[in-house]
Amino acid sequence: MDHAADAFRTDLMTITRFVLNEQSKHPESRGDFSILLSHIVLGCKFVCAAVNKAGLAKLIGLAGETNVQGEEQKKLDVLSNEVFVKALVSSGRTCILVSEEDEEAIFVEPSKRGKYCVVFDPLDGSSNIDCGVSIGTIFGIYMLKDGGESRLEDVLQPGKNMLAAGYCMYGSSCTLVLSTGSGVNGFTLDPSLGEFILTHPDIKIPKKGKIYSVNEGNAKNWDGPTAKFVEKCKFPKDGSPAKSLRYIGSMVADVHRTLLYGGVFLYPADKKSPNGKLRVLYEVFPMSFLMEQAGGQSFTGKERALDLVPKKIHERSPIFLGSYDDVEEIKALYAAEEKA
Repeated sequence: MDHAADAFRTDLMTITRFVLNEQSKHPESRGDFSILLSHIVLGCKFVCAAVNKAGLAKLIGLAGETNVQGEEQKKLDVLSNEVFVKALVSSGRTCILVSEEDEEAIFVEPSKRGKYCVVFDPLDGSSNIDCGVSIGTIFGIYMLKDGGESRLEDVLQPGKNMLAAGYCMYGSSCTLVLSTGSGVNGFTLDPSLGEFILTHPDIKIPKKGKIYSVNEGNAKNWDGPTAKFVEKCKFPKDGSPAKSLRYIGSMVADVHRTLLYGGVFLYPADKKSPNGKLRVLYEVFPMSFLMEQAGGQSFTGKERALDLVPKKIHERSPIFLGSYDDVEEIKALYAAEEKA
């Protein structure tokens, strides 16, 4: 019997332990950030459980249906939103919340107010629930600008000001990927322990990838550089092998694969959506933050994605993110067009 291997398996790095270890590197910290993250983790566990039994619990149907007890049944994304709002407010560490599900930003009441602003998409890709495709939660955390009264400007900051970002993917396993500004780490939920365990330490995206990920159904509306790049992926002129197309249509799943295997994920602007389709605050920024922390790049077609300053909380933007060299190619195509 290999006792050494067994001992290793019992020394599990849980996400709580990981966050506390990170906290100990900052002697000035009071643990507020760790408490906030633990509430986000709890929200992810709750949503994971709800996703797993969505079909049984009839959580898939449209919001507004009633069950036999006469209670209104909630659609999964409405439920997920409620879970995260309640988890974040009850942490006592947040001041402003911006959710994909809510038209307006939520300002936390003074008695429960803290110094962090959280932007999140409680259930990204929820249209895929019915067919069992991976879906997820995306979040980003900012610090209140000047410790004074919270204002909407506190969340309308460029993505490079984020303190932390991450996503939780509910798929064949429940995986939480997190960056607090010093690298990217992946944790997998062990259902028997009810704990997220560190399974992907220090994720680094390959410098160049063999996969491109885009909705080719929009090809007729693309701009020149996007069309040229995809053409190059399919018919490379330099003798290199063609890239494979992989597109799930659930951002969390597509970005997760890109992060682990390399390649590029693109959701460009087109004639139909001239500003792109993905939302800046809680989709583009957190994913760009993770990509850069893992050694990749993120680009909007005009600038580095994290330099973008949003004017509205639900603003949209085109996005190209992934392996460093692949995004570099896209940047060169846009630069060439601008010159022309």
